[in-house]
Amino acid sequence: MGENPLTERDRGVTAALLAALASEPPAPFAARRFQPLPTLSYGQADQGTGVPVERGFGEHVDMTNHSVVVAESVVVKWLTPPVPLPHPTPEIFAHLVDAGFNETAPPYAALTRSDGKSELLLALVTGYLPEARDGWEWCVDACASADTTFATPLGHLTANLHTALATLPAPGPLDAEAGLLGRAMGALEEALSLTDGEDGAWLATKAERMRAELTPLGAMASGPRIRIHGDLHVGQILRWRDGYAVIDFDGNPTVTEAAPYQPPARDVAQLTTSLQHVAQVAIKRRGTAPTAAADWVRRAGHDLLTAYTSTCDLLDESLIRPFEVEQECRELIYAARHLPRWRYAPMGVLRTWYEEKDEDPA
Repeated sequence: MGENPLTERDRGVTAALLAALASEPPAPFAARRFQPLPTLSYGQADQGTGVPVERGFGEHVDMTNHSVVVAESVVVKWLTPPVPLPHPTPEIFAHLVDAGFNETAPPYAALTRSDGKSELLLALVTGYLPEARDGWEWCVDACASADTTFATPLGHLTANLHTALATLPAPGPLDAEAGLLGRAMGALEEALSLTDGEDGAWLATKAERMRAELTPLGAMASGPRIRIHGDLHVGQILRWRDGYAVIDFDGNPTVTEAAPYQPPARDVAQLTTSLQHVAQVAIKRRGTAPTAAADWVRRAGHDLLTAYTSTCDLLDESLIRPFEVEQECRELIYAARHLPRWRYAPMGVLRTWYEEKDEDPA
């Protein structure tokens, strides 16, 4: 291992992987490297400190895959199960490094294995961000305390990400824009069919208004289509010791047919709807007053969009609302199929949008 010797406390598989990445791994394994790994050597003074070289993120973290922190410096995300290539993340990691985009956990390497017929992605290696919390924690705190100072840096971050991704060329011709409307209408119909009870009855009364709001997706968008993040909600935004970072470029696991190249408004709309969901969480779990939560959403959304549009000119703002409506439909589908207790959040948002106020008899 040369200048990076491992000590006897490095007994874990994940630490052993990082040791193996110091050289070329043996067949059938291979590594694609994006940036040099940090030094992970230990001196005699590090022995017996009681600090484990490996640790998880804790049971409270909801992750599809298995992530391990090594030496408080590196995170290895083991894909469970391994995923056949091509996979979006290695390509995006390489491009973001080339583009000089640094508002993410530093991408170091991807580990793959050949099974003789195809190549499988086994693990992704990135930097560990000290004191990091995801948006379902820090952003709920912000809503509960009426703090919107995060919104401007978050808008700049999103614009910088899109500026970097916009220079990633599409591998071939892009599909017609008309497909956006068909997918959105399909999501609405599925949400209507899966949402039962009082919520379903209420939703059915708003279906025509929702269809009308989706119709702009049938027109040709005025802005470009770029390689988007594809699953950009506040849970993918870490607030850490030195600022904010966007993570997880695997795409949306619940929308398998989603095209990787879409209008940037898709990402922006998912991010703004997640702010609405944060408000619903704060109302339900923190006792935040609905009026205060609504004001927080308005101010935060305004500041986020202002920062985004002041940083880049990729956004067709006319597409934000229809994409927001589609996103709430997809949230209802996700709740029905995977997490029924989540339904309160998209239903709370939709009621905020569409519930007609009682007329003042005066």
